[in-house]
Amino acid sequence: MQVFLSYDRSDEEFAMALSEQLEKHGLTVWRGAAEVLPGENLWERIGAALKASRAMIVLLSPASVRSETQRREIEYVLGDPKFQGRVFPVQIRPTQDIPWILRTFNLLDAKQGAAKVGASIAEAAKLTPSVK
Repeated sequence: MQVFLSYDRSDEEFAMALSEQLEKHGLTVWRGAAEVLPGENLWERIGAALKASRAMIVLLSPASVRSETQRREIEYVLGDPKFQGRVFPVQIRPTQDIPWILRTFNLLDAKQGAAKVGASIAEAAKLTPSVK
């Protein structure tokens, strides 16, 4: 199963650690702009990755919640039924500006470490039936 990881570059260290943990659990992780080569159309690649993904992890920090890209990615998955039950917000650093809709989800805390967060997400993603 492919998982779309939405994060700000300032959170890249945790994003990479979490990606490694998710891949250990058999998930494929698409890491946003890090996957786009120079000269490629960023929005086209993001759109294709979102279509191919079956879950989304949103890393939340003061920088990420100000990101227009992350906002658009969240809007896309919230409008797609295949992501129902498969949106996983993870708070990297405290911020009061978490989008209101994500506050209705069970927020995971990065303080638990990438291994524990990754295991929780992998288990939940695999247990939630996919909507086609």
